[in-house]
Amino acid sequence: MADESRRPGVARLTWIAILLFVAVQANADKEPLSKTVIGPSNLYLKEGADALLMGDSDEGVRLTALGLKRAAGRREKKMGHANLCAGFLLLDQPDTALEHCNWVLQRYPSHWRTYNNRALVYLRLRRFEDSQADILKGQELNPRSRKLKEVQGLYFEAVDSGDEE
Repeated sequence: MADESRRPGVARLTWIAILLFVAVQANADKEPLSKTVIGPSNLYLKEGADALLMGDSDEGVRLTALGLKRAAGRREKKMGHANLCAGFLLLDQPDTALEHCNWVLQRYPSHWRTYNNRALVYLRLRRFEDSQADILKGQELNPRSRKLKEVQGLYFEAVDSGDEE
């Protein structure tokens, strides 16, 4: 039987966690602005993204909009607007989706996923030249993207079927 005293056991790890918690609480009074964060810093953005991935567009947009109001920093704002772009597209609100896509790309012109989503928005709006331009820009930024290839297929399908007239 292996020597149990040399491996950290559950009891030992529990005590370490308790001591760390106590140390954080003891220092919390000294530094009133300090806090311990476990998990995502913006739960609404995370839950909104999860809802969108699960296909619940209404809830995903609702939670993401709440998260965007509480967004701390550029990264959270970028992700919130990018997810609202996708969410409003799923809700068949392409004009609103376009506003969020444009917000991201005006500030982060190398965010290829937003070019992918905006190409889909342009397809929905029957703005085929704009869609093609975004597909090409996205492929320039990420030539291996399978998603962009799928969108390009949708573009060709729409153009070949005569939808562009």
